[in-house]
Amino acid sequence: MTKTTVPTDIAIAQGATLRPITDVAADLGLGPDDLILYGDDKAKIRLSSLAARKRRGRLVLVTAINPTAAGEGKSTVTVGVTQALRRLGKRAVLCMREPSLGPVFGIKGGAAGGGYAQVVPMEDINLHFTGDFHAISSAHNLLAAMLDNHLHQGNALDIDPRRITWPRTIDMNDRALRDIVVGLGGPLGGVPRQDRFVITPASEIMAVMALAKDADDLENRLGRIMVGMTRDQQPVCAKDLKAHGAMALLLKDALSPNLVQTLEGGPAIVHCGPFGNIAHGCNSVVATDAGLRLADIVVTEAGFGADLGAEKFFDIKCRVGDLNPEVAVAVATVRALKLHGGVAKDQLTSPNPKAVERGFANLRRHLENIAKFGVPAVVAINRFTADIDAELDVVRAGCEALGVTVALCEVWEKGGEGGMAVAEAVIEKLEAGGAAFRPLYDENLPIVDKIERIAKEVYGANSVVLTPQASKAADRLTKFGLGNTPVCMAKTQYSFSDDASLLGAPTGFTITVRDIYPSSGAGFVVAMTGDIMTMPGLGKTPAAEKMRVTRDGTIEGLF
Repeated sequence: MTKTTVPTDIAIAQGATLRPITDVAADLGLGPDDLILYGDDKAKIRLSSLAARKRRGRLVLVTAINPTAAGEGKSTVTVGVTQALRRLGKRAVLCMREPSLGPVFGIKGGAAGGGYAQVVPMEDINLHFTGDFHAISSAHNLLAAMLDNHLHQGNALDIDPRRITWPRTIDMNDRALRDIVVGLGGPLGGVPRQDRFVITPASEIMAVMALAKDADDLENRLGRIMVGMTRDQQPVCAKDLKAHGAMALLLKDALSPNLVQTLEGGPAIVHCGPFGNIAHGCNSVVATDAGLRLADIVVTEAGFGADLGAEKFFDIKCRVGDLNPEVAVAVATVRALKLHGGVAKDQLTSPNPKAVERGFANLRRHLENIAKFGVPAVVAINRFTADIDAELDVVRAGCEALGVTVALCEVWEKGGEGGMAVAEAVIEKLEAGGAAFRPLYDENLPIVDKIERIAKEVYGANSVVLTPQASKAADRLTKFGLGNTPVCMAKTQYSFSDDASLLGAPTGFTITVRDIYPSSGAGFVVAMTGDIMTMPGLGKTPAAEKMRVTRDGTIEGLF
């Protein structure tokens, strides 16, 4: 394979000629009156413009193996395959999550795809975009402020300050805010108590926004958010503080999905961004619903590996949104499989088919799991320039032995042209039909039973252990009426287990659940495993150190 020099992502994005967003909207049958314009290249789609349109689209999920330091390129593949579908004459639309500022300025960098498979304007999407994240942060912190004000003004609800569970939020990696004290400064400073911050994608408001079907549903969900307990251990919700109306007001515009475009000018709906290892890791229900009403094929993605993102997409989002996924694209790279096969990161460019064969166990388990949901899979081998045919052949042979369609994907280098083989495989699966989507578990099962079903059936765990704190929480949440909701597992993305160092497809391990807490507005409970944190920190060399804006306004260093 001839090595090709591809410019940086930001150079490609800045060199692109963008279509007017009104022209992009016209491809979906939307006129200027159906949009709220944010300049020439961004817009929000009015929800009122979608109500009369019926769903006709077919839903395709893009997921992946467990992520590694080698990179998998799931978002890049999602964009590129959508571009390829449009090249094949299909009326396709892309639905993705919005990036979080914290990871953008931390280690991850941009999150709008890569190479010649990006959504644009890339700089805007990775930064302030249309203000959705700021609106979510404001609504979250309004509730926190009204909660503390209630304590200060006499505490008529008899809230126990020791049992307040509602944190504050900021969309930035800042480890110093994980544990704080508020209310200092004497009587005028409020009621002193311990508090904490979570990053905005970990806010329950983000999960609520991503699952709300319309404005009324949004306000009702906001009202159900549990913020703490009274001294006699009864739940206190946002509606008890009379905060949910004002919170919904702050989110009024943010609820409408954002329309942008791919590098090849096709429509892309980018909306909401809950983390996949903490929350349910999918773009919004209203965005996916909009795509299904406006296009024939909707390509969407779920966060991290299929053990987290796909499971939550199937068991949480599809239930709430009444969605019927028909194909799943599982992204894998030879480099990542070599890491799962025991190769050190600095040795990944050295040919090693045996390591790929060992690492294939990770992909195999993900494919077996996807089959449990009744959805046929297509494996997309996201090719890197150093990959050799012997390594690619190992992946092909492994997939063929499982009866799974596999196709080479080169969208980073070639854009939609490089995704044609995957797109054709997706079309073939859609035309063949036969998908019979089903969730993994009955949501009416007890909380602990649902956790065990996920841990054993999806992760491959031998057993599940709940700490005394988690056991008490399961009982308490059941009494509060949350026993018949889905479970959102908070787990490391790097392993099937709750130990990030166990790569490949580990077996015989135990999953330890250290706590279970309510996400009552979103409509699920969260089971915390391992050392998952809701406020990341910056690395030793944050990506922000390389970023700047020149005198002419050009952004540099953004991936």
